Order: sequence, then C-alpha cells, then structure tokens
Amino acid sequence: MHSDTRSTPTSSTSTRLADFIGGARSTVPWLFGIAPFGLVIGVSAARADIPLFAGWLTGPLIFAGSAQVATIELLDTHTAAVVVVIAALAINLRLVLYSASMARYWHEMPRWWQAFAAFLLIDPSLAVGADGYDTISDRRRAHRHYLGGAITLFVVWVLAITIGATAGSRLPSGLQLEMVIPLFLTGEVVHRLRDKPTTCAAVAAAVVAVLATPVPLHLGPIVAIAAGVAVGLYMDRRDQ
Repeated sequence: MHSDTRSTPTSSTSTRLADFIGGARSTVPWLFGIAPFGLVIGVSAARADIPLFAGWLTGPLIFAGSAQVATIELLDTHTAAVVVVIAALAINLRLVLYSASMARYWHEMPRWWQAFAAFLLIDPSLAVGADGYDTISDRRRAHRHYLGGAITLFVVWVLAITIGATAGSRLPSGLQLEMVIPLFLTGEVVHRLRDKPTTCAAVAAAVVAVLATPVPLHLGPIVAIAAGVAVGLYMDRRDQ
C-alpha cells in the first residue's frame, strides 16, 4: 500500500518529463533547418554596422528569422527606429493568425502561461504544438508537449545566433552565407507538400514573394503569406 502511494509522485514526474521530451524530439527535424538559419543571422549581425550585442539581441527579443533579418538590415542602413519597429511588426503579423489558431487550446490556462506560450509561438512550434494537440487527448500533457518543443527551439535558436555572431567577424567578407537561408527554408517546405491545396499555396506564396520584393518596409513576406493562404483555401474548398 505504501509503495503504491509513494510511486504516484514519481510516476507523475516521469510522465511530465516524458511529455516535455516528446515535444523536444518532435522539434528535432526542424532544427536541421533552423540552426543554420540562426548561424547565418548571427553572422549577419556581426558584419552589420551596429553594436554586436544589439544584433544578437534580436534573437531572444524578436525570435522570428525573417523579422530579425529585416531588423538587422534596416539598422545597418541607419533607418529610423520607428520604421524598424513597424517593419518588424508587419512581418510578424502572421503570428497573430497563429495565436488565433491556438487560442482554443490555451483559453483555460493562466494569463502568464498564455503570454509565455505565445512568445514562443513561431512556425515550427506551431506545427509541433498543433500536432500534439491533435494526437494527445490529455490537454495538460499536450501543453507540456508544446512547451518542450518550443523551449528546445528557442534555446537552439539563440545558441545558433550566438555562435554565428561570435564567429562572424572571423569569416571572409566575400563568403555569401546569406544564400543558406532560402535554401534551408525551401528544404523545410518541399517535404511538407503532401496535397494539392498545400502545393498550390506554397507555389503561389513563392511567386508572390519574388514579385513583391520591391514592396517597401519588407512587407513582401506578408503579401506572399496572404496570397498563399488565399490560394490554399480556394483550392481546398474547390476540391471538397
């Protein structure tokens, strides 16, 4: 009897740890693209005409690659601070949509938990979290699964930027590492094209992203995302 009572806390702790580890493991495939992306951003921060710490700080504060790239580029050209802020917010508008999609899972949690979870919400953590909520029936276990993946992603991201920023000044200036970013992002997208609506959405977003390159304030990605979502929804409804 006593042994059963004592085993309960240990079992509960093991389950919680397993949930976190499960989320972290689900994030691992994303890290093969995310880590090099972070390294390149760190190198870009080191090469930019801004204090190195300011460039590095975009990692833990913004925690979104495309917005960080835009922020570092604008700071490097001594753009007005208000323009930098507006551009970063505009590029990250998609995160509002992500938060809306996760709200139904988080509405019962405390405000501090919601704020922390939302801070960690970007593309990979959304994918890992949504999969966890769809496959794990226990909502609290699914919460831990999400946090395990999201925290792992955040730690690796900041670590990669730190390494890139440290090594960036020692690398040859002619080495165009920035080309790594679209290559890895393309690799992340391609193996997820499993149906016609998703494929059409990705193609539409890619085409619009190229055409929208001249759009000011780095709003091209927002236009491309909107086009991709619209095409994906249209194709999905047409096929039903």
